[in-house]
Amino acid sequence: MGSTTLSEIILNPDKPEYAQSDDITIMVSFKIQGELRDALNEKNWTESYNKYDNLFKLKYGIKATSGGFRKKELKDIDTYRKASFFWTRNPKLVNPMKEKRVWVQVAKNFEPFIKLTEEEVKAELFDFNEKVTFKASEIGSGKHKISVDVWSSWQKHL
Repeated sequence: MGSTTLSEIILNPDKPEYAQSDDITIMVSFKIQGELRDALNEKNWTESYNKYDNLFKLKYGIKATSGGFRKKELKDIDTYRKASFFWTRNPKLVNPMKEKRVWVQVAKNFEPFIKLTEEEVKAELFDFNEKVTFKASEIGSGKHKISVDVWSSWQKHL
Protein backbone atom coordinates (compact mmCIF):
# COMPACT_ATOMS: atom_id res chain seq x y z
CA MET A 1 0.00 0.00 0.00
CA GLY A 2 1.42 3.39 -1.01
CA SER A 3 1.20 6.70 0.73
CA THR A 4 -0.07 10.18 0.07
CA THR A 5 2.08 13.23 0.80
CA LEU A 6 2.00 17.00 0.59
CA SER A 7 4.85 18.03 -1.68
CA GLU A 8 6.40 21.03 -3.40
CA ILE A 9 5.40 23.44 -0.61
CA ILE A 10 6.54 26.87 -1.79
CA LEU A 11 6.13 30.34 -0.24
CA ASN A 12 6.37 33.18 -2.71
CA PRO A 13 6.04 36.77 -1.39
CA ASP A 14 4.81 39.43 -3.82
CA LYS A 15 7.84 41.64 -3.02
CA PRO A 16 11.10 41.30 -1.03
CA GLU A 17 10.58 44.13 1.51
CA TYR A 18 7.56 45.76 3.14
CA ALA A 19 6.83 48.98 5.00
CA GLN A 20 4.95 48.95 8.32
CA SER A 21 1.79 50.19 6.59
CA ASP A 22 1.84 47.52 3.84
CA ASP A 23 -0.21 44.39 3.47
CA ILE A 24 2.02 41.34 3.11
CA THR A 25 0.83 38.91 0.46
CA ILE A 26 2.38 35.47 0.16
CA MET A 27 1.36 32.85 -2.39
CA VAL A 28 1.43 29.40 -0.81
CA SER A 29 1.52 26.55 -3.30
CA PHE A 30 1.62 22.80 -2.68
CA LYS A 31 0.48 19.52 -4.21
CA ILE A 32 -1.04 16.30 -2.96
CA GLN A 33 0.93 13.42 -4.50
CA GLY A 34 0.76 9.66 -4.21
CA GLU A 35 -1.92 7.05 -3.81
CA LEU A 36 -4.86 9.45 -3.42
CA ARG A 37 -3.98 11.32 -6.61
CA ASP A 38 -3.46 8.07 -8.52
CA ALA A 39 -6.81 6.66 -7.34
CA LEU A 40 -8.77 9.53 -8.90
CA ASN A 41 -9.33 8.16 -12.39
CA GLU A 42 -12.24 7.55 -14.75
CA LYS A 43 -12.54 3.86 -13.83
CA ASN A 44 -12.75 4.58 -10.08
CA TRP A 45 -15.08 7.57 -10.27
CA THR A 46 -17.41 5.60 -12.58
CA GLU A 47 -17.43 2.73 -10.07
CA SER A 48 -18.14 5.17 -7.21
CA TYR A 49 -20.94 6.84 -9.16
CA ASN A 50 -22.54 3.44 -9.85
CA LYS A 51 -22.49 2.75 -6.09
CA TYR A 52 -24.17 6.15 -5.39
CA ASP A 53 -20.96 7.56 -3.91
CA ASN A 54 -20.85 10.69 -6.08
CA LEU A 55 -19.07 13.27 -3.91
CA PHE A 56 -15.48 13.54 -2.70
CA LYS A 57 -14.65 16.26 -0.16
CA LEU A 58 -11.06 17.30 0.54
CA LYS A 59 -10.45 19.58 3.54
CA TYR A 60 -7.23 21.54 3.75
CA GLY A 61 -5.70 24.30 5.80
CA ILE A 62 -2.84 26.75 5.84
CA LYS A 63 -1.55 28.36 9.03
CA ALA A 64 0.95 31.21 8.61
CA THR A 65 3.15 32.05 11.60
CA SER A 66 5.99 34.41 12.42
CA GLY A 67 8.96 33.79 14.69
CA GLY A 68 11.03 30.93 16.00
CA PHE A 69 10.23 29.27 19.34
CA ARG A 70 7.47 31.71 20.30
CA LYS A 71 5.47 31.66 17.12
CA LYS A 72 2.77 34.22 16.50
CA GLU A 73 -0.15 33.12 14.35
CA LEU A 74 -0.70 35.53 11.46
CA LYS A 75 -3.37 33.90 9.33
CA ASP A 76 -5.32 30.65 9.43
CA ILE A 77 -7.13 29.37 6.34
CA ASP A 78 -9.43 26.37 6.72
CA THR A 79 -11.46 25.42 3.64
CA TYR A 80 -12.26 22.57 1.27
CA ARG A 81 -12.61 21.41 -2.33
CA LYS A 82 -15.26 19.07 -3.67
CA ALA A 83 -15.33 16.69 -6.61
CA SER A 84 -18.82 15.76 -7.82
CA PHE A 85 -19.24 12.81 -10.16
CA PHE A 86 -22.00 13.19 -12.76
CA TRP A 87 -23.42 11.33 -15.75
CA THR A 88 -23.02 13.08 -19.11
CA ARG A 89 -23.35 12.60 -22.86
CA ASN A 90 -21.06 15.51 -23.69
CA PRO A 91 -18.66 14.17 -26.36
CA LYS A 92 -15.94 16.61 -25.25
CA LEU A 93 -15.81 14.92 -21.86
CA VAL A 94 -16.44 11.24 -22.59
CA ASN A 95 -16.41 8.94 -25.57
CA PRO A 96 -20.11 8.42 -26.47
CA MET A 97 -19.32 4.93 -27.81
CA LYS A 98 -17.97 3.76 -24.44
CA GLU A 99 -20.00 2.59 -21.47
CA LYS A 100 -18.23 5.07 -19.20
CA ARG A 101 -20.14 8.32 -19.21
CA VAL A 102 -19.34 9.67 -15.77
CA TRP A 103 -17.21 12.80 -15.36
CA VAL A 104 -16.09 15.14 -12.58
CA GLN A 105 -16.83 18.71 -11.59
CA VAL A 106 -14.38 20.24 -9.09
CA ALA A 107 -15.56 23.07 -6.83
CA LYS A 108 -12.88 25.43 -5.47
CA ASN A 109 -14.09 28.21 -3.17
CA PHE A 110 -17.66 27.51 -4.34
CA GLU A 111 -16.71 28.02 -8.01
CA PRO A 112 -17.26 24.98 -10.28
CA PHE A 113 -14.68 23.79 -12.83
CA ILE A 114 -15.09 21.05 -15.44
CA LYS A 115 -11.83 19.95 -17.04
CA LEU A 116 -11.44 17.89 -20.21
CA THR A 117 -8.81 15.32 -19.15
CA GLU A 118 -8.10 13.19 -16.09
CA GLU A 119 -4.79 14.99 -15.51
CA GLU A 120 -6.50 18.41 -15.59
CA VAL A 121 -9.11 17.16 -13.09
CA LYS A 122 -6.34 15.91 -10.77
CA ALA A 123 -4.46 19.21 -11.05
CA GLU A 124 -7.62 21.20 -10.27
CA LEU A 125 -8.39 19.10 -7.19
CA PHE A 126 -4.92 18.35 -5.81
CA ASP A 127 -2.72 21.37 -6.79
CA PHE A 128 -3.09 24.39 -4.51
CA ASN A 129 -2.22 28.09 -4.92
CA GLU A 130 -3.58 30.10 -2.01
CA LYS A 131 -3.03 33.76 -1.28
CA VAL A 132 -2.26 34.57 2.37
CA THR A 133 -2.53 38.27 3.29
CA PHE A 134 -1.84 39.99 6.61
CA LYS A 135 -0.70 43.41 7.85
CA ALA A 136 3.03 44.09 8.21
CA SER A 137 2.24 46.00 11.42
CA GLU A 138 1.14 42.69 13.02
CA ILE A 139 4.74 41.44 13.08
CA GLY A 140 6.54 44.74 13.67
CA SER A 141 9.69 46.14 12.10
CA GLY A 142 12.91 44.24 11.39
CA LYS A 143 13.66 40.90 9.80
CA HIS A 144 11.16 38.11 10.42
CA LYS A 145 10.94 34.45 9.60
CA ILE A 146 7.54 33.54 8.13
CA SER A 147 6.53 29.89 7.97
CA VAL A 148 3.40 27.95 7.10
CA ASP A 149 1.94 24.66 8.20
CA VAL A 150 -0.29 22.95 5.63
CA TRP A 151 -2.57 19.97 6.17
CA SER A 152 -5.26 18.07 4.34
CA SER A 153 -7.80 15.38 5.16
CA TRP A 154 -10.43 13.35 3.35
CA GLN A 155 -12.82 10.51 4.05
CA LYS A 156 -12.57 6.96 2.82
CA HIS A 157 -14.70 6.18 -0.22
CA LEU A 158 -15.82 3.02 -1.97
